[in-house]
Amino acid sequence: MKKEQLSFSYEVFGSVASLPEADRQLLNKAKEVTQHAYAPYSEFFVGAAALLQNGKTITGTNQENASSPVGLCAERVLLSAAVSLYPGTPIQTIAISYFNKKGKSEFPAAPCGICRQSLLEYELRQQQPIRLILGGIEGKVFVISDVKTLLPLYFSGADMA
Repeated sequence: MKKEQLSFSYEVFGSVASLPEADRQLLNKAKEVTQHAYAPYSEFFVGAAALLQNGKTITGTNQENASSPVGLCAERVLLSAAVSLYPGTPIQTIAISYFNKKGKSEFPAAPCGICRQSLLEYELRQQQPIRLILGGIEGKVFVISDVKTLLPLYFSGADMA
């Protein structure tokens, strides 16, 4: 038997104020759109904002449903909007933020497993990395260079060949 180890590095900023201007604006947009999330059950409001290669910014928010499995996460709403509004235009960076009505919102929250897989598929499709900026309403901010970093043992179409 051989043991192997996976690890990754990411940038940690003390607050949104310490981010470069473009990243700060994108994360602030993600924070702002949490107001438009529909989360009456979890009270965990998520906003995502993407900077596209054409310079446009689009957003998405989580949309819950009483029949829990049919809800949508902000990241997947954002991807659907991107491909619908700007087909073929790559996403450069996605900022994700949240407001937790039941508790604190001061630590970066990472995308769930389904969103990691969806983001990865989009990244592979566009054949270029998507940077991720993760932050709560306040506190530390994580910047991750690409989606593959969050899902190192990913499943893709190549596995189905």
